[in-house]
Parts: sequence; structure tokens; C-alpha cells
Amino acid sequence: MPLNDEIVTAAAAFIDSTLQNEGSWYRATDVHDRFAGALGSYGSSVGAIRGTVRDAGRKFKNLDHDQVTALASKLWGMPSATEPAVYERRLAAIVLLQSRVMMLLHSDLTRLEGFLRSARTAELAGPLTEDVVVPLIGGLSGRHRQRADVVLERWAHDADTFVRNAARAAAAQD
Repeated sequence: MPLNDEIVTAAAAFIDSTLQNEGSWYRATDVHDRFAGALGSYGSSVGAIRGTVRDAGRKFKNLDHDQVTALASKLWGMPSATEPAVYERRLAAIVLLQSRVMMLLHSDLTRLEGFLRSARTAELAGPLTEDVVVPLIGGLSGRHRQRADVVLERWAHDADTFVRNAARAAAAQD
């Protein structure tokens, strides 16, 4: 049986290669222009990204919490030390987390905070907030919710706009 790291690496490679194969130059140019080169792009459509994450879920069944969060982090990061972060990989990380939001824990807010800080664009921070952070907070109760509320209170006064906006959106759902 493959180790957790091998499964995560294989799933990330599957998603990455599929997104590259689904890309087109004109979409990649559009992303590059929209974000002033802050993010790389394969030029994959949103439909292709969603379909790729769905296919990865079928191919790599029964990913546990740690594997899902590790895969999201691997997708969010840079493909290599010399390449910039890629928009489609980051959107795939968000789609993955959206599809598994019920397995996320209050302790995952630290990882999500890092994602928000490095989002570089509202096009990533918005869905990360609305489709991951808000439902995660809404699904917590008891001491887990209390711990999350402490984090949200800190976020509400943060210098980073995306982090502050996530705190406001989560508070607005109460």
C-alpha cells in the first residue's frame, strides 16, 4: 500500500498534468494579463478544473483529512522552485477543499489563512472565503467553534484585506 506522501504526490501530479493538457494559450494569456504576471497559468477552463478534481477524487479514493489538506497545500504551492504559483492549480485546491469542506477542522484555519495571504487576487480569495472558510466555520460547534472564533477575532483586525474579509464573511453568517 502506498504511503500518504506517495498518494498525495501522485494525486497532485495527476491534477497538474491534466490541467496542463486541458490548457490553451489564449486563456493563459488572459490570466497573465489580468494578474499582471503575479501568477502563472496553464489556460485551463473552470469546467476543466472542476472535472479534473472530480476525476482525481475517483482515481484516488478515500483520501483522509491529512491527505486532502496536504494535496491542497501541494496544489497551492509552486510547481517547482523556479516557477511561479499557477492560477489553475490554486483554483483546483479551492475546488478540492470545497468538495471536502465537511472533513475540515478548526485547526485548518491556519492553513487557510496562509492561502488567503498568498492568494494575490480576489478571484482566488473570494471562493476560498465563501466556499471554504464560511462553510467550515458554520459547521463547527462547541469548543471547536470557540477556538475558531478566537482565530476570526484575530483575523478581523489583520492588516491583510483578504484575511479581514474572510473574518467579516464568516461573522456575517451567524
